[in-house]
Amino acid sequence: MQLQKPMDDAGINGCPTCAFEILGDHYLEGEVLTCEGCSAELEVVGLKPLRLAEAPEVEEDWGE
Repeated sequence: MQLQKPMDDAGINGCPTCAFEILGDHYLEGEVLTCEGCSAELEVVGLKPLRLAEAPEVEEDWGE
C-alpha cells in the first residue's frame, strides 16, 4: 500500500484557479505570470513538473 502525498494549493501544469493548461519550459522559479484562461496572477513554485500557485497579494508599505 502506497501512501498518497497530501494535496496543496499548487496546480501541476495548470492554473490552480481555473485549471487552464499552461505549458512550457521557459519559466523561472519565482516568476509571476498571468493565466490566459482567467487572468489570475500565478507564481511559478516549481519546475519539472511546472507547478503554479496563486501569487501573493502585494501589500503597500506605509513606512512602518
